[in-house]
Amino acid sequence: MRIAVVTGASSGMGREFVLQLGYFYKNLDEIWAIARRRERLEELAGISRIPLRIIDGDLQKKKVYRRIHEILTEEKPDIRMLINSAGFGKSGAVTEIARENFRIQTDMVDLNCRALTRMTLLCLPYMSRGSRIVNLASAAAFCPQPSFAVYAATKSYVLSFSRALGAELSGRGIPVTAVCPGPVDTEFFNVSGNQKNPWKKLTMVKAPVVVHQALKDSRAGRSLSICGLPMKAVRFVTGIVPHGLILRFEK
Repeated sequence: MRIAVVTGASSGMGREFVLQLGYFYKNLDEIWAIARRRERLEELAGISRIPLRIIDGDLQKKKVYRRIHEILTEEKPDIRMLINSAGFGKSGAVTEIARENFRIQTDMVDLNCRALTRMTLLCLPYMSRGSRIVNLASAAAFCPQPSFAVYAATKSYVLSFSRALGAELSGRGIPVTAVCPGPVDTEFFNVSGNQKNPWKKLTMVKAPVVVHQALKDSRAGRSLSICGLPMKAVRFVTGIVPHGLILRFEK
């Protein structure tokens, strides 16, 4: 059985990946959609072009990993694509966020980094030449960001992990693509807080555009997917200007 596995599938980018996979990979037998909100996944199953296997669970809890491991062991599917889309952010100074909710920043590290890594480790034994991994990073990975410190740091991890893993898996013919968009118009900001930065508001893009570019870049075997000229410019500038200098202007 040829499948794709998508985390964070109930909303935002993950949901959009499920919808677009039906156009990019028509030979898939199933998409295993993983998220907490079962009702959202059931709605998605009704409009997906590919049959959905609903796996509802919290990727910050061990229970869902045991369930996924059991299904993988029993069915031994051919995983053609793993899309790690689950994650969240919270804007504000580190100390301010901690006063509001002490655990939320460590939860961010847990979901954005640990869950992504654990899902990758679970799925890799069932992947082979031509399989693909897509990890949702962010343009925030390119440079430290005051008032978005933990989120940017987690996405730097995703970017670094993806590029290193891609180098390790190149001999097996399994490309790894890190998707690094700027602000995307999704429910992300319901948790992170409203976007007050005028530059970020100006450069915000729609999820379907980012996902379409990501799937094209993955199919082409590219290690990095950056949607739009503004974020490509950000990547260029942060690559040549010392981060210490950039941080002075971000204060």
